[in-house]
Amino acid sequence: MDKIEKWQSSVFQHGDYNNRIYLMKLAKSDTVEIIPYLDNVAKKNNYTKIIAKVPESSRFEFEKNGYQQEALIPHLFNNHGTASFMAKYYYKDRNVDANIEHIKDVLEIAKTKSALTDDIPLKSPFQFRIATEGDIPQMVDVYMKVFKTYPFPIHDPDYLKKTMNSHVKYFLISKDDQVVAISSAEIDYDRNNVEMTDFATLPAYRGMGFALYLLYQMETVMEKTDIHCLYTIARAMSYGMNITFAKRAYQYSGTLIKNTNISGQLESMNVWYKII
Repeated sequence: MDKIEKWQSSVFQHGDYNNRIYLMKLAKSDTVEIIPYLDNVAKKNNYTKIIAKVPESSRFEFEKNGYQQEALIPHLFNNHGTASFMAKYYYKDRNVDANIEHIKDVLEIAKTKSALTDDIPLKSPFQFRIATEGDIPQMVDVYMKVFKTYPFPIHDPDYLKKTMNSHVKYFLISKDDQVVAISSAEIDYDRNNVEMTDFATLPAYRGMGFALYLLYQMETVMEKTDIHCLYTIARAMSYGMNITFAKRAYQYSGTLIKNTNISGQLESMNVWYKII
């Protein structure tokens, strides 16, 4: 798996798995110095992309150094500061997706969906709950069946336990006490935002609206906190996931090209956000 490291006051992920660097948290004081540092890491390891999630105030500095904006999220930082997803490519084919027409079709269809205003029901015999440590073995089993590969180690019980006890809430749908669908809310308490992510439904239970139900429940929990900016980085080729977020009134704000290794190949990802 790619590893997460801290440099001065900033945090980034990198490795051969996604063949990239992902600057996850940028400290403003690091802006000028971290750009050449990441360049050196990329060249040393022959990575073909850097993706950097940075405050709008740092955008110009990254643009001066060969980055381009692929997406943005207003109010991501403490409910007021805009985040820009800045990309730099080191190999020409990395910033071209042969599936771009399919991705455009997904977005066109998703944007035609009206936002739902009513509660979303969950029919018997299915049940909903927030996960506890006792659910981890079943969660690992579901993730292994759904994702051959994934950008974060959700197949590792220790990772799920560690994140569950720190900053991630996992949401489950079960049938006869067997988990059939999962999602997670990864909370950034320092910046008051949350990423709605890690959706997985066993193949036999797809098409039943479980992702939409889980997203509704996740939002309900977040509404009881001080966090008002919700976002996701969804697989751009997936009609289901993009439609799910459109139905919950999320706004599309850009596509990260060939950004993430999921199920054995690099996929482009769509960014959606919602302010509550």
